[in-house]
Amino acid sequence: MSEAGHPADDDDLRERVRRLADALPPADHEDGDHRLNPEGAESWLAAVPREAAVLVPIVDRPAGLQVLLTTRAANLRQHAGQISFPGGGIDPDDAGPAAAALREAWEEIGLRSAEVDLLGVLPRYRTTSGFRIHPVVGRVDPGFTPRLNDTEVADIFEVPLRFLMDPANHRRDSRFWRGHMRHFYVMPFAERHIWGVTAGILRGLFERLYPE
Repeated sequence: MSEAGHPADDDDLRERVRRLADALPPADHEDGDHRLNPEGAESWLAAVPREAAVLVPIVDRPAGLQVLLTTRAANLRQHAGQISFPGGGIDPDDAGPAAAALREAWEEIGLRSAEVDLLGVLPRYRTTSGFRIHPVVGRVDPGFTPRLNDTEVADIFEVPLRFLMDPANHRRDSRFWRGHMRHFYVMPFAERHIWGVTAGILRGLFERLYPE
């Protein structure tokens, strides 16, 4: 699939998602902000990162596959008001990234682990803010009823996966951050502004589903 292409149809996209585990990269592969920002990346990539995990929740609706996204609460110290996946830091008691992602999804949006069928883990994503994020992809029971923790999450909404997997919707933008010009992906959807790490992880999902 070329950059000019787009998902052929929902059945094709469903099959690609089903085969996601077959498209996983080598265990030592890392994605991240350095792909669009190689200058000076050696210094922050060499630092010991804070480990985190997010759940990339996919719901199969009659209208097609949807991705659940959240808007972070305005009172949070980091990334307040931004669009994100359910997730957070990996605790010492967590069995691994998948367990951490599921725990955070339960704490933030009331999604029980029994309502998630894990499909695979995307490449770890390094951020300029010092995190190494483990994105875990899971298929969510369409009967799931959100229960938001309003201290962390202001809103939850769905975006068609077909829209997010269309490279025509993968725009690049830039802004100054900590004295440097930072480049990142943006995926505007209606009034929603999906950008930064969230858009970067979605771009990584696209590259796994459409490697050709």
